[in-house]
Amino acid sequence: MQIIENNKIKEKVYTEKLNNGLMVMVIPKKVRKKYIIWGTKFGSIDNKFVLSGESTPTVVPDGIAHYLEHKMFEQENGRNSLDVLSSLGVNANAYTTNNHTAYLFECTDCFYEALDEFMNYIQNPYFTDENVEKERGIIGQEIMMYEDYPDWALYMNAIKCMYHKNEVSIDVAGTKETIAEINKEKLYKIYRAFYRPDNMVMIIAGNFEPEEIIEEIKKRMKMTESQQTVKRIYENEPETIVSKKIERQMDISMPCFIVGYKDNDLESNKVKKSIAIDIIGNIILGRSARLFQKLYEKGKILSEPSWNYEFAETYAHVLIQGQTNYVDDVIAEISFEVERVKKEGIKEEDFQRIKKKIYGEMVKDYNEVATIANGFVANYVRGINSFDYFEEFESIHKTYVEKVLRDVLQEEKKVISVIKPNTNIMASKNK
Repeated sequence: MQIIENNKIKEKVYTEKLNNGLMVMVIPKKVRKKYIIWGTKFGSIDNKFVLSGESTPTVVPDGIAHYLEHKMFEQENGRNSLDVLSSLGVNANAYTTNNHTAYLFECTDCFYEALDEFMNYIQNPYFTDENVEKERGIIGQEIMMYEDYPDWALYMNAIKCMYHKNEVSIDVAGTKETIAEINKEKLYKIYRAFYRPDNMVMIIAGNFEPEEIIEEIKKRMKMTESQQTVKRIYENEPETIVSKKIERQMDISMPCFIVGYKDNDLESNKVKKSIAIDIIGNIILGRSARLFQKLYEKGKILSEPSWNYEFAETYAHVLIQGQTNYVDDVIAEISFEVERVKKEGIKEEDFQRIKKKIYGEMVKDYNEVATIANGFVANYVRGINSFDYFEEFESIHKTYVEKVLRDVLQEEKKVISVIKPNTNIMASKNK
């Protein structure tokens, strides 16, 4: 067992790679809540790969990672493991992202009873023609729901403006056409390829003795070391964007927007860059920023827009999202402010103040077991230890942040996604 300690925040993570290759991490916290998350490095972008022993690539339908996540709960004994976990009084769930899939539960009591069910269903998938077909209708309805969900449409349109070929532009749930191609054979093949212990990580946070909980995990572990290897194949993405702007009408009361910047530098230190971009976001459009105050006082925005840096091995981008009845004005003001700060630079006092604020937020995140564990999983599949953010923090200087601002927030890499109220619906409401 290896102990990784961060003296800055006085936190420890105990790690052990089991004989079968599974990485287990334990973060002890003196709290009542107990949290466990088991993730695999397999998401919606992993739709083409070559398996060991095969010479031709396997291409799977878009949405299969999400479909598999749905099917994992159904067991041969007829029970649904999600129902079983709920009956124990634990809060269980699962999710699929672009680059990983994860299963989790949180509780204060009945942890080990829940752990029995949790580790059993993840290690014993049960797919039949009948239960796979039954799920098709459920996921088809989910896809239709997301098509009508403004925030999701706004996000996907921004991504499609940025990327020509990159798999990040694939909808996580797929389409009704692609999920029609999924069958039990493809699900089993995917499970064997990616739900290998050496491709997975388990994070446990709460009031545990690390050695004891790892021994309990070993007792319930059925997976053996896999000889399977996978070579993932991703499309080569051009540096240019696809289009500058996409606009859509939907049944909403207030227009919403995303301003996005495509980041083509995938080799840089992403941890350091993500902190810098967080600082930039606060300086340009945070609650204390002069642009936010100006827009708020004029009634052009009512709440602070979000500012996120999304990245993985094959993609990276900044997304600024908000709501306003003055979309064109607000977007123009954001673009003007970005260029102004590029030209004039960042004030030292603003830099130091925002840096302290962000550090405080990072420390605060370690008060919540779910936030800690989810962050460790998301970072692990990207090859990062969450403690790396604290290690890199002190090395961030104003000149570096200003360089990131110039390099990433480039006008030629900017896209705009807007959703406005449906004029036909608004007209009918006004009659």
